[in-house]
Amino acid sequence: MDETTPGIDVRPGSPADAPAILDMLDSAVAWMNARGNTEQWGTTPYSQKTGGVARVQRYTTENAPYIAELAGTPVGALVLDSGPSPQMPIAPAGEPERYVRLLVSDRRRAGLGIGAALLAHAVEETRRAGVGLLRVDCWAGGGGELVAFYERNGFTATDRFLSGSWPGQVLARRVD
Repeated sequence: MDETTPGIDVRPGSPADAPAILDMLDSAVAWMNARGNTEQWGTTPYSQKTGGVARVQRYTTENAPYIAELAGTPVGALVLDSGPSPQMPIAPAGEPERYVRLLVSDRRRAGLGIGAALLAHAVEETRRAGVGLLRVDCWAGGGGELVAFYERNGFTATDRFLSGSWPGQVLARRVD
């Protein structure tokens, strides 16, 4: 457990966690849409998007998934990989890295530090693997709140990119 977020435990994920991850993603889409953000993840629930269920299943079988729990209930998910998604216009780092492919928390539990706890876990997993670089990409639209969240968690903005008309930001954090 991370001392900065009492009560939140982070454990390795498995394919059995896919339904909980999909539920969190669906809830995040609804939460964003209720606040007028239809550009970040669109308006279709993640579980109904073409390829959405298969992507989450791959995350839990081909990548390194982690689940944040509060009193035994999944409240967040993190997926680490060895680089960015090949579908994104992001160059490899040119050195070994760990890459946050997914970070989502249960919006009904917002403000408890779930995302921060998962990112702290990602830093530890990266260090444990003997890798010195942790990167993530995120939506850079709106007022930049998501970029600011990662910066508050020790990341530095590096490259901006466009995926179609979707504005993105790559952020990096040294962990060595």
